[in-house]
Parts: sequence; structure tokens; C-alpha cells
Amino acid sequence: MPRGKRHSAQLKFKAALEAAKGTRTLSELASEYGVHPSQISAWKHQLLDEGSSVFGTNHARQRREQDALHVELYGQIGRLKMELEWLKEKVAK
Repeated sequence: MPRGKRHSAQLKFKAALEAAKGTRTLSELASEYGVHPSQISAWKHQLLDEGSSVFGTNHARQRREQDALHVELYGQIGRLKMELEWLKEKVAK
């Protein structure tokens, strides 16, 4: 079954935050963000239910671990690229 359009985390957060503020209706927000009002409502509930986890120590630790993993993986990619270029030069000779 095909899935609908994927929305960025930033768009979801902005729409949910606007909905939580309550200064505009869900219909107004849905029109602005190009999604169904029930989707914005779901994002709002998710933000309100899970928002406190952003400030928890578990989130900070996970973020540090993820950043360390990215550094390690990008380093590995760089080494593999250099090795590949070296091998290409050796085979060409």
C-alpha cells in the first residue's frame, strides 16, 4: 500500500507548536502547511506527550552517542575512499 507524502521533522514541529499555542485554528494551519487538520492534531498530541523527553538526560546521551557514531562512520568512509583510490592507481599501472 503506497504511503503518503513524508514531511520533515521541522515542519511537523512548527505545525504542532502552532497548534499547541492555539492562536489559529487547525484548518488555518492545515491550509498553511498543506496537510489535513487531523494530521496536525496528531502531531500536536505527539509533541505534548513526548516533548518532555527532549530535556531528559536520556535524550542528551543518545544525541552524543549518535554524533560519535557519525564521526566514526564518516572517518571510515574517508579511509575507504582513500584506499579505493590507491587500489585504482595500482590496478591502472
